[in-house]
Amino acid sequence: MTLVGRNNVRMYGDGDDTIFFGHGFGCDQTMWRFLAPRFGDRYRIVLFDHVGSGGSDKAAYAREKYDSLHGYAEDVVELVQALGRGRTIFVGHSVGASIGLLADLKAPARFDAQVMIGPSPCFINDGDYVGGFTRGDIDSLLETVDANYLGWASNMAPVIMGAPAQPALSEELTQSFSRADPAIAKHFARVTFLADHRAEVPQLTTPTLIIQCSEDAIAPVSVGRYLERTLPRATLKVVDNIGHCPHLSAPSQSAEAMDAFLSARRNRWS
Repeated sequence: MTLVGRNNVRMYGDGDDTIFFGHGFGCDQTMWRFLAPRFGDRYRIVLFDHVGSGGSDKAAYAREKYDSLHGYAEDVVELVQALGRGRTIFVGHSVGASIGLLADLKAPARFDAQVMIGPSPCFINDGDYVGGFTRGDIDSLLETVDANYLGWASNMAPVIMGAPAQPALSEELTQSFSRADPAIAKHFARVTFLADHRAEVPQLTTPTLIIQCSEDAIAPVSVGRYLERTLPRATLKVVDNIGHCPHLSAPSQSAEAMDAFLSARRNRWS
């Protein structure tokens, strides 16, 4: 089994440096269709699906390996080592951002910049840390996922997507959740929403852009502020947008933030 087949890799674009796009829970690489093409004239673009998602090879899914985000991070390191060209930028959405962080810490010499879209190293409130949910909230969410995954998907997708003026995007996310293998999705949900990688955040020294929506029911601005304070080399851009998926609902604003960040990085690299 090749890495390309395992992760359903698709590559395009022309450039000396490479941008990898890693999707979030319940999604796949098609969620990048509004953002990734904007960089294809300057970068090599690598799109992929996490194992168990989208068009990945489901036979590669091993519950033991993917019982933490480290298993997904190991896959990202393998993809970057095999397919990266020039300098590597990793763009991760939601839990994909945590996966990118862990991958960077496993192979720091392979990453030159990180872009985190709607990141959350921990979804659960803890003392002064406001992740957006109580432990009881998360336990209830996971109980609902286990009991009625499709019902949860249809109810939660509009909340996650936000974008009230673009209802088609909520329907798209609902369909994306519904296409997932329920057993894998339930496991990935548990791994995602119970993860706590705050201890690793200050270890990430790679320059990082955080793109956070002004109103996000899943990852509030407080999380972006926390990351801005805690990451050694962070830039925070708050996008005026409702929802957790600005790469879909506010792609121009997201691209502008990335452009400014990457232009500054290129000036320092040259």
